[in-house]
Amino acid sequence: MATNSPRWQIAITNALKKYEKSTVMQLSSIDATSPVPSVRSVIFRSFLNPTSNPSLPLILTTTDVRSPKTAQIIANPHVHIAWWIEGSQEQYRLSGLGCIIPSPKDHLHKQFIHSTISSAGSGSGMAALNRDKFDWEAKRLEVFKTMSPFMKATWCRPTPGSALTGGEEEAKKWPERLDEPKDPERPDESEEEKENRRNWEIALRNFALVLVDPSEVDYVELGVLPNRRTKFTRTVQGSWKEQALVP
Repeated sequence: MATNSPRWQIAITNALKKYEKSTVMQLSSIDATSPVPSVRSVIFRSFLNPTSNPSLPLILTTTDVRSPKTAQIIANPHVHIAWWIEGSQEQYRLSGLGCIIPSPKDHLHKQFIHSTISSAGSGSGMAALNRDKFDWEAKRLEVFKTMSPFMKATWCRPTPGSALTGGEEEAKKWPERLDEPKDPERPDESEEEKENRRNWEIALRNFALVLVDPSEVDYVELGVLPNRRTKFTRTVQGSWKEQALVP
């Protein structure tokens, strides 16, 4: 982590070093067809700190590009994260812009290139990564390959949230794991290897990164007495100002 990372990022990083399983966050987005926010649990994967401005970290998680959150974030990129780390008794509430990074083969890729990056603002982490000419596809492949074989298999199932036709018996037919195919494709591949290769390509196409570019962080420390609460606000210049609040 860069030495000039914001204090809220340093606090999260230090907490996760002690409580490494506390990676579940709640991510909310707005459905374009409803005023009701949608919220779901997601896994924190890592921070991305731009080389040109390491003080503007982005939060990285993942999704299935077919999931409702994808359309919601594309239609309205304003998102909110609530993250409670039980061990350290800390709460983080982060507001910012969300961004979906799909496969270049997916029709939504143009949405990512042309809309979300341009709307982030010159003082944002996303703009800084864009100036760094960050290789998004390389990152997407890297993160996908870190997933367990069982997790990879979830991205070649039917569309999440769709009706389960055939019931549990149908679900038993879904692949349980995916292993990276041997490259290049061999003429003597078994049927099992061919099916694994096909499923790998399907899963990889459905796999997407979700980036949250924070502009405001509300950080509450309940593990100290007296309790502390600090509001971090990103400036247009790309730095952070702090304000102490009543817990």
